[in-house]
Amino acid sequence: MKKRLLTGLCALGLLASAHAQDTLPSAKRIQKTVNYLASDKLKGRGTAEKGSITASNFVAKQFRKLGLQPINNGSYFQDFTFDRNAHKNIPSRNVIGFLDNGAARTIIIGAHYDHLGTAGLFDGKYPVGQIHNGADDNASGVAGLLELARYYAKNREKEPFNFLFIAFGGEELGLQGSKYYTNHPLQPLADVHFMLNMDMIGRYNPERGIGIGGYGSAAEWPQVFEGVTQPGIKFFTDAAGKGASDHHNFYMHQVPVLFFHTGGHDDYHKPTDDAPKLQAQSEEQIIRLEIRLINRAMHLPTLKYTEVK
Repeated sequence: MKKRLLTGLCALGLLASAHAQDTLPSAKRIQKTVNYLASDKLKGRGTAEKGSITASNFVAKQFRKLGLQPINNGSYFQDFTFDRNAHKNIPSRNVIGFLDNGAARTIIIGAHYDHLGTAGLFDGKYPVGQIHNGADDNASGVAGLLELARYYAKNREKEPFNFLFIAFGGEELGLQGSKYYTNHPLQPLADVHFMLNMDMIGRYNPERGIGIGGYGSAAEWPQVFEGVTQPGIKFFTDAAGKGASDHHNFYMHQVPVLFFHTGGHDDYHKPTDDAPKLQAQSEEQIIRLEIRLINRAMHLPTLKYTEVK
């Protein structure tokens, strides 16, 4: 009997260990996600192009699989239109999934899923007709979004905050998705603990490290960051809450933000930003660093927004 009991306990321990491993960020899954989103099949996920719709449907399917709730009248999509120069009523949509922990406040995790596509809406700024796959920009960020969604949805913990996961559309055309969301929030922005944004986190340079913006957007960020490290990852902070990605619009609505970005490179906004160049192992460690910071920030009931002068 004792032997059988010990065997059973060992088996339960192995199952728990396997479950924990499955919820942690995975370089293999990250690479698989980027391979799909940055494949020629999706033709660069250009706003108002078929590939962008395909990408948004893919994200919604992953949210559904993870058990996230659709909170826009039963839909994962928040549709909108916008104008850009001579182009009017351009259609796009955000993809939104909610993890309800019954908490009073919510953490927003975001990344934009669109890229340049075949560049038809950019008025000759980029080579029209060529596919801009956008592996780093920003299939890498969407992969991070899905890894964090998996971790918090499947870790068997009931966190003291809810989570809202948003894949933004129209970012490349002027931060349109986050602009629309912050002007038409599905939950009060006053109840947001902070917003974490990932844009280009797949080309880690160990000499530079990963930059984390928004450090000055909450008085408590220095306390949250104190003593935090992650094996193999160097990072530096930047106070600015404003910037050329979707966290900007949340900061402008007085929401504390964090912005993760591995920096520019020669393939930025070029047809050569392809999936084989992704550094998935480093991205996995970056996402684990994000989890450390998110978890520490959840020890504080509120963060005090501060304007960066």
